[in-house]
Amino acid sequence: MTHELDLLYEQEKQIPGSVQYHIQRYKMQPQWSMEDVGLLAYNYQPKQSKDRSIELRFCISGNKYCENETCSNGICKKQSPECKEQTATFDVFSFRYSAAYLSQFVKGKVVQTKSDQILAFKQKESFYTAVNLCNRTRNILENILQHNYSNALENIYVNSQLQTLLLYGLECLVEEKAEESFACKFLSNEADREKITLAREILLQRIGDPITIKELSRKVGTNECYLKKGFKEMFGTTVFDFYQSQRMEHAKYLLYEKGLSVTDVSALLGYSSISHFSTAFKKHTGLKPCELLFKAN
Repeated sequence: MTHELDLLYEQEKQIPGSVQYHIQRYKMQPQWSMEDVGLLAYNYQPKQSKDRSIELRFCISGNKYCENETCSNGICKKQSPECKEQTATFDVFSFRYSAAYLSQFVKGKVVQTKSDQILAFKQKESFYTAVNLCNRTRNILENILQHNYSNALENIYVNSQLQTLLLYGLECLVEEKAEESFACKFLSNEADREKITLAREILLQRIGDPITIKELSRKVGTNECYLKKGFKEMFGTTVFDFYQSQRMEHAKYLLYEKGLSVTDVSALLGYSSISHFSTAFKKHTGLKPCELLFKAN
């Protein structure tokens, strides 16, 4: 299903000799359910070295934008959760680090580690990889959004934040300090992280075939406690909430895009009754399945 996005705030800037960044804040609709995501893109151009870059992209929900004209950059001066002019948002960030800018960090060095190879663009193929949204990364994004600097001082401050953001992004990529990103100590072990990732993949494969936490933990080879804590730490949501969210998003697709009946969708998603499905669907979307069908028509 497509939605018309309501842009509340936008900033695009090129810090001289540094990083190009683009920030967009959109109004969050009450019925939307979104996952926070982070991505690192390694852009390698064989013949055009000036076009090589590393890009960090993030989509974060849960922030608020103040629509009062007296509030700078949408930051509420009242600093009160009761402010009626604050709007829930999801924020989209893009930070592009050019090869020329990154070369200062490896110039004159013997390229040995994976991070050195990436910064020096010694890897000959482009790639994309997920970035873990740990609290440190979230704090940096919040600092970039909400600061009181301007002109030259803004460039200096934002540049310092962007260097730190790149550091955290590379740490997540090469896993040189992965243990610092997790509160759960067992997640410092790559094998245990792979089990949690496998659990997520199994859930996605079994959208129409519900599985219990106990069964899932056995399939991936860990205990229920580790599975629940690790899943929450790595993906920012519980196993149950993630699974329900994915089922309901798939239900919207089947109802709205494929035109299936409520009865058929309920059966395909493994619900024992239409009423159970309708209750879960309304809790997730704010609408009953039949109401969504009327809106679609």
